[in-house]
Amino acid sequence: MRKTTLLLLLTAIIISSCSSVKSTEKAINSGNYDKAISLSVKNLAKNKFKEKNQPYVVMLRDAFKKATDRDLAKVSFLEKENHPDNLEAIYTLYQRLNNRQEKIKPLLPLKILRSGRNADFDIVNYDDRIIEAKENYSAALYENAVSLLKEGTRNKMNYRRAFDEFQYLNKINSNYKDTRVLIEEAHQKGIDFVFVSVNNDTHQVIPRRLEDDLLAIDTYGLNDLWTQYHSRRDNRISYDFDLELNFRRIDVSPEQIHEKEIIKEKQIKDGYKYLLDDNGGFVKDSLGNKIKVDKFKKIRCQFYRFTQFKSSKVIGVVKYINNANNQLLERFPIESEFVFEHVYANYDGDRRALEDSFFNLTQLRRERFPSNEQMIYDTGRDLKEKLKRIITRNKFRN
Repeated sequence: MRKTTLLLLLTAIIISSCSSVKSTEKAINSGNYDKAISLSVKNLAKNKFKEKNQPYVVMLRDAFKKATDRDLAKVSFLEKENHPDNLEAIYTLYQRLNNRQEKIKPLLPLKILRSGRNADFDIVNYDDRIIEAKENYSAALYENAVSLLKEGTRNKMNYRRAFDEFQYLNKINSNYKDTRVLIEEAHQKGIDFVFVSVNNDTHQVIPRRLEDDLLAIDTYGLNDLWTQYHSRRDNRISYDFDLELNFRRIDVSPEQIHEKEIIKEKQIKDGYKYLLDDNGGFVKDSLGNKIKVDKFKKIRCQFYRFTQFKSSKVIGVVKYINNANNQLLERFPIESEFVFEHVYANYDGDRRALEDSFFNLTQLRRERFPSNEQMIYDTGRDLKEKLKRIITRNKFRN
């Protein structure tokens, strides 16, 4: 049994090894040289001296040469084209050439056992070329970003594009010229400032604390990289957009109390009686004793349930206005409703006829109705969440 298991394990290892060699050969033949290099390095890293790993030495040599020749030919072509759009690709290719070398360096030298000579890998120092390519690419990025920054006065989105370009430039070439200063400038100039206001077009008085709550923009968590909301106007700022919450209608219902009478009846035990037969005689047990049975009576209770009810509804519209041309961009209907409801009860009759759920209501008393102002305020708390959802889902700029 043990021999069979060992044989199966050995067979699986051989099959796996052959499969890996074939995968590497396939990668080379299809031009996927970097995949072939990765597979070869992975296998040689385990043991580069094993004779069974010799195919990977040869394939690594071939894949490395083919990949290097292809990338250098591409660089040569792009440099001859001499187009600014090629600078990123040139920089990336030189990085890739260098990274590929760094990947195989830990394995070198690699010996080809059949010839007794080391496999030939042409290792080149690309540092100067990488530095030059990075400098050329950085200069192009910087020039393009500065140009976008100048174009921002005509289209604010250009400030944001400039910001992205400067950010990327700072990532690949930290502290290039005055990049960090220009990042901050592009950011500040690219911000949209939105002034938020509440307008009452109804004949109802809006509670001051509700208006304060709705305008407490800092509690909404809406400010992001490119948008800031203000509820207090800053005369030093030119606002790009206005966001208006306009109340169109506020309805508050009258105070209402609805009464409902429910008759509850129940059979309850009321002592006992002797069991009689059909002839009116007493029924006895085996010992001659009269058999007793429970006696029941019907009890009745009149239950009066009272429901206090008052509702309020606020209906309005949210407007997005572009201050550059005073045009209405979007309008969103908004409404919210609040209901005050309280139930209490009393009864007349035998309370034993009432279930617990009914009797518990009789322990409650009538409550004082909230004022109209309180009703409107309570309605506004839900309105605030709906306003936040509208702003979150509908940006001023896409």
